[in-house]
Amino acid sequence: MAGNEPTTARSAAPTTHSRAMVLARLDRLPRRAVGYAATGIIGLAMFVIFYCNFDINVSFLQTCGQIVAGCTPADAQSWLPLPVCSYLAGYVVGCLLIAPLSDRLGRRTVLAGSIGFAAVGSLIAAIAGDYATFTVGRAITGIAMGAVLAVGNTYIGELAPHGARARYTATTFVLCTLGAMVGIGLGLMLTTEPAPFPQGMPVAFGLADGWRWIHWVAVILGALAVLAAVRLPESPRWLVEHGRLDEADAVVTRLEARVGQPLPEPDPATIAPPAEHAGHAYRELFANPRYRRRALLLVAMWFTGYATVFSYSTGSTVVLTSLHFTPPVAGMISAAGGVGFFVQGLFSARYSEVLERRYWLPVGAALTVLGAVVIALFGTDIGWALAGSFLVFFGFNVWVPPTFALSAESFPTRVRSAGFGLVDGIGVLGGATGVLVIAPLVPLLAPLPALLLVSSFLVVAAVLAQFTPRARNRALEELSP
Repeated sequence: MAGNEPTTARSAAPTTHSRAMVLARLDRLPRRAVGYAATGIIGLAMFVIFYCNFDINVSFLQTCGQIVAGCTPADAQSWLPLPVCSYLAGYVVGCLLIAPLSDRLGRRTVLAGSIGFAAVGSLIAAIAGDYATFTVGRAITGIAMGAVLAVGNTYIGELAPHGARARYTATTFVLCTLGAMVGIGLGLMLTTEPAPFPQGMPVAFGLADGWRWIHWVAVILGALAVLAAVRLPESPRWLVEHGRLDEADAVVTRLEARVGQPLPEPDPATIAPPAEHAGHAYRELFANPRYRRRALLLVAMWFTGYATVFSYSTGSTVVLTSLHFTPPVAGMISAAGGVGFFVQGLFSARYSEVLERRYWLPVGAALTVLGAVVIALFGTDIGWALAGSFLVFFGFNVWVPPTFALSAESFPTRVRSAGFGLVDGIGVLGGATGVLVIAPLVPLLAPLPALLLVSSFLVVAAVLAQFTPRARNRALEELSP
């Protein structure tokens, strides 16, 4: 830590093992040196947890009919909140209790263990014979979501060069979108009967236990992701923070060797000296005025944004069914949203560094509202409904990768996972609000006010985002010393 080098990182001739030199070498690495770790292994972990998040979107209509006596597609809305909220409760546990462990134990160890919750929870859901067991399985799966998002995005932020953190995060997010698409697509394919497009999926199998197969797939994917995660190189910034400079130097040296050509000379003068800090993560976050303000603002922003995100992402098929779309058509509309989610990932991977982080939220809110209006006013025409769903899913996700990057950037290395976990974990309670408070109001309203209500919370988040710090193209040690 700070005692392993002179008190200033701007010494005249830092050694290759000094804190400043290791971090400067890390910041000038090109993508091909760190892509396999930052977007490959972390991307696989993100694929798994987003698959697990979206895999009940379509399939719950069948799940409910088999584990709840008398449940029909028409009243599945009343049975959805408990599994979703138990998932969100697990999410909070993952964020607040599991993710901060990576600040003490290391990013790699905690990430691998966190993915294991996805496999275990999915196994319980796959064999569930009743509603209570299924709900417990979803709660355990949610732990993985909260912990992996916090630790994974922290890891990406620490490995990526300062001019490309949002782009690296967005590139990984492409695999998140693929996980969501596969989760929704398999739900359609395995749980609905074949029907001519756009009334359904022509190649659907309509298996009686299709929903169980969906969760078995998550078990297999989760196990593979754990095996990949244990091969992850530890974050050099975490190693430096814990005084393990030789190990940090070795990791950076291996990454440099992957480039295969000369690199620019590192500039250790750009690295700020280490700051004094408290020994307890949450104590430091709330004792430091800078980080306290950031944490409270990000919590409010995520809370309101997640109210919209989870209302759409985990329950759009049920919401659309309650608005009098037939289940197969509602599933197809949600599947079009999955395509919008995927296209958004590709878009963000290319353009997320074009704007400052805070400006993507207004863009996303505007597109979400526009898509909601299209569905509500023209949704009786399936073409317009599909286009509206595409816009909604593109819009309520386009702000997420740069805001993930911002949440990790807003806190120093020594408490980065704890800070991300705190703001994301408490913020996700907004998702519970969306499911428990907003979604039940949807069937009571006409389509336009119903979908505008769901979308309006993202507008509030967009306003709050304008008070967040400027993070684009700034070194982590400068932004969050």
